[in-house]
Amino acid sequence: MAGFLGRLRPVVSARPVAHQVFALQVVIVLFLALAAAASLVLQARADGEKEARDRALAVARTFSHAPGVRSALAAEDPSAVLQPRAEAARRAAGVDFIVVMTPQGVRHTHPNPAQIGRHYIGTIGPAAQGGTVRETVTGTLGPSTRAVVPVTEADGRVVGLVSAGITLERVSETANHQLPLLLSATGVALGLSVLGTGLVSRRLRQQTHGLEPAEMTRMYEHHDAVLHAVREGVLIVDDDGRVALANDEARRLLDLPADAEGRTPSAAGVDPDLAGLLAEGRTATDEVYVARGRLLAVSQRPTDRDGGPCGSVVTLRDTTELRSLAGRADAARQRLRLLYDAGLRIGSRLDVEYTSQELADFAVPRFADYVAVDLAEPVLRGEEPAHSDPGLRRVAFRGVRDDVPFLPLGELVRFSPATPQGAGFRTGRSVLEPDMAAFAGWQEPDPGRALEVVAAGVHSLIAVPLRARGVVLGVATFWRSRQPEPFDQDDVALGEELVARAAVSIDNARRYTREHAMAAALQRSLLPRALPEQNALDVARRYLPALAGRGGVGGDWFDVIPLPGARVGLVVGDVVGHGLHAAATMGRLRTAVHNFSTLDLPPDELLWHLDELVTRIDQDESGDGEVAPVTGATCLYVVYDPSTRWCTLARAGHLQPALLQPDGRAGYIDVPAGPPLGLGGLPFESAALRLPPGSSLVLYTDGLVEDRHRDIDEGLELLRRALADSAGGPEETCDRVLEALLPERPHDDVALLVARTRTLGDDRTAAWDVPCDPSAVGAVRAEAARTLAAWGLDDESFVTELIVSELVTNAVRHASPPIRLRLIRDRALICEVSDGSSTSPHLRRAATTDEGGRGLFLVAQFADRWGTRYTADGKVIWTEQPLPEGRRADGG
Repeated sequence: MAGFLGRLRPVVSARPVAHQVFALQVVIVLFLALAAAASLVLQARADGEKEARDRALAVARTFSHAPGVRSALAAEDPSAVLQPRAEAARRAAGVDFIVVMTPQGVRHTHPNPAQIGRHYIGTIGPAAQGGTVRETVTGTLGPSTRAVVPVTEADGRVVGLVSAGITLERVSETANHQLPLLLSATGVALGLSVLGTGLVSRRLRQQTHGLEPAEMTRMYEHHDAVLHAVREGVLIVDDDGRVALANDEARRLLDLPADAEGRTPSAAGVDPDLAGLLAEGRTATDEVYVARGRLLAVSQRPTDRDGGPCGSVVTLRDTTELRSLAGRADAARQRLRLLYDAGLRIGSRLDVEYTSQELADFAVPRFADYVAVDLAEPVLRGEEPAHSDPGLRRVAFRGVRDDVPFLPLGELVRFSPATPQGAGFRTGRSVLEPDMAAFAGWQEPDPGRALEVVAAGVHSLIAVPLRARGVVLGVATFWRSRQPEPFDQDDVALGEELVARAAVSIDNARRYTREHAMAAALQRSLLPRALPEQNALDVARRYLPALAGRGGVGGDWFDVIPLPGARVGLVVGDVVGHGLHAAATMGRLRTAVHNFSTLDLPPDELLWHLDELVTRIDQDESGDGEVAPVTGATCLYVVYDPSTRWCTLARAGHLQPALLQPDGRAGYIDVPAGPPLGLGGLPFESAALRLPPGSSLVLYTDGLVEDRHRDIDEGLELLRRALADSAGGPEETCDRVLEALLPERPHDDVALLVARTRTLGDDRTAAWDVPCDPSAVGAVRAEAARTLAAWGLDDESFVTELIVSELVTNAVRHASPPIRLRLIRDRALICEVSDGSSTSPHLRRAATTDEGGRGLFLVAQFADRWGTRYTADGKVIWTEQPLPEGRRADGG
């Protein structure tokens, strides 16, 4: 090594720069080539070992899953079967050994037959548990990398182990085979690098013309030409504080005389402050000094660093024009920042008045001292303003002081064309009033108030119209008082940009207000305005639409439907989505439920018909991509019979109803879950239970219990607790539930229905079993007449006897037993005749020559309503007769 360095020293110490660079690069390239070759060899060895581990694992797994291995392990002599197979697989796979052993490690196979029956050397615990072992250990064949895998039965039981491995000697041989190739590649790379270095050195020698370092130093010492050509002043001051050198730019900036060299800066006419800095010789960076009416940025550094001569070097830059440009750039940057912040802070809600106040709050005091926003009256209702009526209402105001008498909030002002606000609203162009003390028309419509405003120090204003999508919505007015300079045209441009951003947000809020009003009006027209009169349930309901940002209204709905036989149906549903489409869809489903309820269908059948309807609706509207599908809507339908206290329920994807017992216990009714409407494929099932008198059914939508900040199970538990803690009637229960569960701004619609059950007493019902004999009709008719007399309904006796006679006679003649008659005195007189037949009677007109066929026609003429409903045992034919006001049953 010493001899090599000795031979290299003359080359390195060669005087030309190119030779020195060449020698240094050759040394670096040689070092990098040797390092690369070493790393490649190590990488090749590492890759060989990794390949060996992977091959061992693959061979072991393949052999463990080979056909016949498990059966051979169960044979009397596994070695006789497995030894030849293992050796054949070992030679084919290129590994050094394949050992099959028991789960305890006793070998069945080995390349050396003498090792069969002995314990395996290595780790087998994880493999015996069903895992895999990969390790490098020293075994009977020497150091090797190996893998052990289990042989398992179909039930996962380990019946044997298979180990495959490759000795490290073979891995090293593989890596050594690659060594000549790596060394050859390294040599080629080294040669190419030396060749490239030689070419670079040759190019460098050509560029430097073979100069020695000393010659190059002398060349760069000729710097006068460069100093006199730069656009920056350069001064060199020696250790005596005298000017040693001044270039042309320094002479121009400081107005130095021709004989300035050798004189002190003060004697050369330099301004005192700058002369003091030069005399001190301290370090300075871009310090600003005034010299000859110019602003100079001065930097000073000592020259005695690293053994240099004593003194300092000074650079001078003229920043007079740069300072002016920097001021304008800073103002522009501040305005851009103002507009950027306005885009972030204005328009956070879809509310016209709130967004207007955001504009006023943001602009004070960053842009103006007082800001007012006046909007046309129709804009507040979501409509477009009419330019013929410039009546503007003040909806937002902000100022730095509260004692300036501007127009108050909420006041409607009609600005004349002479005012900036009136002119801006009519023309759509901004109006600048730089001098308010001139009173050039802006003081209308209140001159007295205008005098007080000017007396408070307000001196200029800008009226900027709020214009969005070609419509002028109102006017934003900016006033200035604290800053003495009035508004100028640059301020007008900035105000227009600021107001333009706010106007878009205000217009979005206006359009949302219009859509929300339309959706709310539609929804109010579709939801029940008043609950129908009935005596079966005491009902209270609440409906709360989602607030701004969620479409305003949605598809949650409820209904109370009187049914024949003094029964009542309760419905709660939820349509996916918000807005007009959800409200319209809700109306369609509510109408459909009303229509299906007239058929007096059981709850599960009614939901089945509703599901079919939703499917047809989605099929008809599937071609219109803008219409959201109805599929996914949910519904809960409940029928309560006060005479029997039986309640039948069915649901389609809806949450389970809650039940509040008369003793205060609360829980949920287990109703079989059906799919949401429109999915089809699964039947709907109903549940039936008998309710104690005074129980409360609680029907609701998911918006009541589901929230982004809590899980639905937590919401259901909160509802149960709120019901258990509630006291009083259904109205108080509704208030208690909403207070306990609803956040301040719910993100979904909420529909809540609380119905307390009532019971029909024995004094309001009467029932008779009718024998299947025509002679029994008269006796039943007489019993009905006596009952009506007891109820004080003698005036209704004739019609009722006719109805009873016809319906019972038809049941005896055409139906099958059991036949039963029931009278109910509710808000109407109800007559029900049930039988065991499913055949429904039909109304027809009898011809003149017909002997029969007029009975049901007479029933339809005398009864107010009549119909048929089917039960599990047959059918019921019912009629309703109106009762006088004083004879109706109350809701007790």
